[in-house]
Amino acid sequence: MKTIEVCFSPTLYHLYSNPEKTVIIIDVLRATSSICAAFEAGAKKILPIASIEDAYKAKQDGYILAAERDGKILDFADFGNSPDSFTPERVKNKIIAYSTTNGTQAIKMVNNAKNILIGAFVNISVLTNYLTNYPESVIIVCSGWKNKFCLEDTLCAGAIADTLLKSKKYSTNCDSTFAAIDLWNIAKDNLYTYLEKASHRNRLKNIVNENVIKYCYTIDATNVLPHYKDGFIEKLI
Repeated sequence: MKTIEVCFSPTLYHLYSNPEKTVIIIDVLRATSSICAAFEAGAKKILPIASIEDAYKAKQDGYILAAERDGKILDFADFGNSPDSFTPERVKNKIIAYSTTNGTQAIKMVNNAKNILIGAFVNISVLTNYLTNYPESVIIVCSGWKNKFCLEDTLCAGAIADTLLKSKKYSTNCDSTFAAIDLWNIAKDNLYTYLEKASHRNRLKNIVNENVIKYCYTIDATNVLPHYKDGFIEKLI
């Protein structure tokens, strides 16, 4: 039987790191939700970038650049970090360079894992169906906010873990997994209302349209499963 662990912050990843396990990266607001939206809109590949300096270099190298820091679009980027920015007109059949405050840095950090999947509420069924059909021991990494714990990523981790445990193909003895599942069970019947208290949701209130927040909290808004391999994010399903 395969195992599940939940890592609440990238700074804790060294305690879980195991090159034989699959890692799921979650950044609900907004990186992993936007990555799913990009592939739903027909993007060919996404190049995740950790630093502002490397983002600027990618722009100079001719990439279309989506980039933000502290929720705001970088002044040299083509567009920012919201799912509705990744339209077919902008991204279909194109390679997009992408740099964010939290999510892309987490993706780059876990590149020693055998398999790296991109997860969010918006693709939760395709993700959990894949892992149920092809079981692998998983570490679910919450990108958080500047390495701090955040509610929305933890709830998503709990929803993923809960579904995998119910498949009877997974087990866990990880306290953070149980905690994430308990939070999910508290919030799941009214996710949008529960997450009104989330700090990053409030941080974004005056930066992004409310419809962006609602999209990021929407279960199964997309039917894609992206994965990170050889430096790029591509669509696995």
